[in-house]
Amino acid sequence: MLRILQVAYSLVPVGPDAVGGSEQVLYHLERGLAARGFETLVIASEDSQVSGKLIPLPRASPPYDEPRIAAMRARQANAIRETLSRHRIDLVHMHGFDFDRYLPSPGVPVLATLHCPPAWYSSDALYASKPGVWLNAVSRYQFEDLSPNDQLLGFVENGVPIEDLGNRHHARRSFALMLARISPEKGIREALEAAQSADVPLLIAGSLYPYPDHQRYFTEEIEPLLDRKRRYLGPVGFARKRRLLAAARCVVIPSIAPETSSLVLREAFAAGTPVIAFRRGALAGVIDHGVTGLLVDSVAEMAAALLTTSALDRDACRKIARERFSLERMIDGYIQIYREVLRRSASQIANFEIAR
Repeated sequence: MLRILQVAYSLVPVGPDAVGGSEQVLYHLERGLAARGFETLVIASEDSQVSGKLIPLPRASPPYDEPRIAAMRARQANAIRETLSRHRIDLVHMHGFDFDRYLPSPGVPVLATLHCPPAWYSSDALYASKPGVWLNAVSRYQFEDLSPNDQLLGFVENGVPIEDLGNRHHARRSFALMLARISPEKGIREALEAAQSADVPLLIAGSLYPYPDHQRYFTEEIEPLLDRKRRYLGPVGFARKRRLLAAARCVVIPSIAPETSSLVLREAFAAGTPVIAFRRGALAGVIDHGVTGLLVDSVAEMAAALLTTSALDRDACRKIARERFSLERMIDGYIQIYREVLRRSASQIANFEIAR
């Protein structure tokens, strides 16, 4: 079996209670690979939970300003270099949006999963040809947006634990739910304005990280809109998130930036909960408008949609989750991508030897 080195974005721990989508995906992927007999090593924050060998990095102290982020990247690069010198690694799988800042030296094949919108990556990371470095998208929308690109091998849709999320029966309540880190691109202010306009209760769960811009956004734009019906819960673990999803009338995804995939949508569908979202990015290709959710183009339309969720089909939400968003399907997809990375990298080496 292959020995895979997974490299997380180390400011955030990997685990089932992680807020970030890439950290949750890495947790389930690494766990699934280990269960299938792969050897796995993970470079991640010291408070991460992994199935294989954790190579811990110290948790960065706030605020997350440029000097601290630069120091974190230097630690990432050093940890990768030391791990490759001590262990036989068949493939390095990188998950950070800044992966190009700490790529290993040429030799071991690298796969970088593009969890974030393309605009978050440097042009060099996405399009500069680097021998042995390959990319994969997380949705058809993202794949088509980045094509043509000789480094891009395909897309693997994110998976979620369908059974764990779907086997809960709670009486539906009146509140809408938003699950997201607290940052401007997630559209939290827009969700609050829509909920106030519709007079619908809204619960917001997610982490507020110590980035100065995020802290300022919360203080200046979010806190003034909170009230008795519109509340910020802070970060929630998987068990509480599962209960909230099972009880919510709907999940709201008002992202300003185009979503590349949205793990929250997949979790909501697994729980049989419809989604109201801005018509941006990959969401438009997943939500069946009027059946599993509603696509809107403004805060006013979102407010109106919040009042019509009873007409949406919860069984259809569960059906699409089972068909497209299982963890098994995701793990199968990555194993196939790994094989393609190794095949292409071997071909590159052979061609280099011939040319030399």
